[in-house]
Order: sequence, then C-alpha cells, then structure tokens
Amino acid sequence: MTAIENSKLTVVGAGSVGSSVAYAALIRGSARHVALYDISTAKVEAEVLDLAHGTQFTGSSDIIGGSDLSVVEGSHVVVITAGAKQNPGQSRIELAGVNAGILKSMMPQLLEVAPNAIYVIVTNPCDVLTVLAHESTGLPPERIFASGTVLDTSRLRWKLAQRAGVSSSSVHAYIVGEHGDTEFPLWSTASIGTVPILDWQTENHPRMTVPELDEIAVDVRDAAYKVIQGKGATNYAIGLSSARIVEAILHDEHAVMPVSTVLSGYHGIDGVALSVPSIVSARGAFPVSETPYSERELELLRHSAESLRDVAESLR
Repeated sequence: MTAIENSKLTVVGAGSVGSSVAYAALIRGSARHVALYDISTAKVEAEVLDLAHGTQFTGSSDIIGGSDLSVVEGSHVVVITAGAKQNPGQSRIELAGVNAGILKSMMPQLLEVAPNAIYVIVTNPCDVLTVLAHESTGLPPERIFASGTVLDTSRLRWKLAQRAGVSSSSVHAYIVGEHGDTEFPLWSTASIGTVPILDWQTENHPRMTVPELDEIAVDVRDAAYKVIQGKGATNYAIGLSSARIVEAILHDEHAVMPVSTVLSGYHGIDGVALSVPSIVSARGAFPVSETPYSERELELLRHSAESLRDVAESLR
C-alpha cells in the first residue's frame, strides 16, 4: 500500500470531541478532505461554518459537513465520536448501554455509504463498542478498531518526560488494556532513550522509584475524570490523538500505536478488544504479537480482558 491520494476523513458526531477531531485534522493536514456528520443539522452546520472560516490558515485541507449521510460517501477513514458524553464521576463502562444502542443503529447506515472505509471508534466505552460493532458489521478486525490508549499513552509519556527532564518523544512507554479503569503501563519495557525507566537519572533528576511509577500510573488512569470534573469533557487531546491515528492510516505509515482491536489468539486472549501495540497502516491495525509482557503484566491484561468481556456480554 502507499499513501492515499485525495484522502477523505469523515468525523461522525459534531460534539466537543468530534469538532476537536475535525479541527485537529484540519490544522495538521491529516486528510485532503475533512467532513463532519451529525444528525443535528443546526449544530453540525454551525461547526462546519466555524471551521471553514479558518481554512485560509490551515493549508490545503477543506471541510464540508451536514446532517445528510451523503457527506460520508467516499470516505477512506470514518472516526466515530457520536454518543452520550461521560459525566463527572461516571465511568466509561456506565456509558455502555446508551452508546451501544446508538452505534448499532448507526453502523449499517455508515457502511452503506462508505463500505470500504476504515472505522475508528472514539465513542466510549470504545473497547466494548468495538467488539459489538465488529460482530454486527462483519468487518475484519483490522478495519474497525478503537482509538484505545493512544491518548493514555500520550498522557503517560508527558508525565514521565516532565519527571525525567526530557522531551516526550524521547520516552518509550505504553499504556495497554482497557481504555479505562483496568488499563496499566508496560513498565517492564519502558525506557527513556535507551535507558530502562528505573535506571534513568541526571544531575537534577534522580532515579524514579516503583511507588512513584505506581502513582504516575494512577494519575494517568484518572486523568480524564479530573478534566471532566473541571470542564465537562475531554476534547483537545483526544482530537489530536485521533488525528494522529488517521494520519498513520492515510499515509500508510506502519506506525506502532496502542489502538484497540478485537484480539484473536493474542497471549491466549480472544474475542475482546484491548489496546496493545499495533502496526497501523492503510490496511488497518494489526496487533504486534511479539510484544513482551512480564508475568504480572499478563495477569493485568487478562484481568482487563475479562472485565470488558463481562460488559460486552451484558449488552448482547
């Protein structure tokens, strides 16, 4: 595969997250054409107009949108953000019932107008919704996956970079598992540059301790709750991370990212969508089965899988 020319991204849902995805994609030049779709005509037309007014400053990308499904036609990537938003104190899993119903009714319509697209689910709980969407559409797992812990991984790298006194691009660490309460970092392979995470030290930055890393992991896990408590939604960072996933697809990058696909035979896990390091390209997302885990990390991954399996089963 090669980079997709004249590429088109459609964002489904013109709320704070969807509009942020479209905005990020425009200013980053993620796709040649960006479309925004929502059933609320007034809302989506206002968002598109606001975005279009700034296209003088965003390079060659253009923006269209509306409440007619025809705006989705010809999409190479469809990012789904539509659904009820997460309220303060509400877990992602508690959103499952409402958003599962929305997604089940929406997917057949989207597939009818964009049958060849790759679908990226951002709506929470994204892991559970990915399993249900995969089952209901029959799409291969590489073509329908969730944004997963790409954002959580960015949060982790930012915090570690601050602590270590380096740029976040020099931090090599992943959050895996559920995009939610059972997620965890892969500390066993985490490093700064080529230095294992617990060995890193400089004159002004002493070595980190295991309890300190545990505290950082909790902060990352609960970061969304803190943002939602203060401003009602997380939108900017998820917009940027979603745009980055879109670029990996449309530019056929073969980038390794912790997106959430329905796993099959992955360290003994089947039929559950979990975020693990995956190769993302124009073909979709493919988990890296050679990813090493410590015994404890495998226990945590399987615990995350079982937690999500129970939720998905309750919604079938």
